Amino acid sequence: MDAPRKILVDSGATKAEWCVLEGGTVRDRFVTAGINFTSQSADHAGRVLQEAAARCGAGAAELHFFGAGLIGGDPAPLRAFFPGAEIECASDLLAAARAVCGKEPGIACILGTGSNSCAYDGREIVANVHPCGFILGDEGSAACLGKRFLGAFLKGQVPQEVAEDFSGRFEADYATVVREVYRSAAPARYLGSFAPYIVDWHGRNEWMTALVEENFRDFFQIFLRQYDPVLPVGVVGSFGTACRAILEKVGDGIRFGRFMAAPMDGLIDYYSA
Repeated sequence: MDAPRKILVDSGATKAEWCVLEGGTVRDRFVTAGINFTSQSADHAGRVLQEAAARCGAGAAELHFFGAGLIGGDPAPLRAFFPGAEIECASDLLAAARAVCGKEPGIACILGTGSNSCAYDGREIVANVHPCGFILGDEGSAACLGKRFLGAFLKGQVPQEVAEDFSGRFEADYATVVREVYRSAAPARYLGSFAPYIVDWHGRNEWMTALVEENFRDFFQIFLRQYDPVLPVGVVGSFGTACRAILEKVGDGIRFGRFMAAPMDGLIDYYSA
């Protein structure tokens, strides 16, 4: 008897990663354009799903689709292309939790352009402190770090050696920053784009080191302290993974688990077990 086929999808706005599992074996793994059912047209989603369904082949027993902010989503658009499959539509936060915690209780964190976190019981999210986005929150994220730095830079609070170096590398005059933050289509992405530069100063300048560590310390204090402190903490996101050493320093006493730039490898482990 053939092993049941499972399809896993981790989708953002720009790209979606797909994996076809049969038993515990990866039969195919590929990337398509991203799908966001709330902000993109039905035509766009249909084209992407048609392409993916053709590659995945017929006869899937299960389809697990994870996307940003997607909680209990309507599976109808997926059912049209994957008939007969049992379909789960869930948030990227649940994908992160299953990826880094597996089937054990834990705390899962997303640290990328934005931030998020949850307590997880080994199957589902049981508690979540809303991150509130980069304007009201998202502490710990790349966008929040960029916002703090740019605000200080424009106010003349950044150390001179950093300010001079930054001015020589980036177009960051007041008019440019205001335009990108208040008028562009992706202000969080713009703010987060400065995070690698900022983190590169960690350990080389006292003020910048404190700025980077305060961003993560705020994340721990505002979010993680509201969950069970004995649970292990896993991190998903390229920003958080790149800053692992800093997180472990700032989070002294926190029992860290897996760090993963993206969740798919962990999802494969979860759904293969």
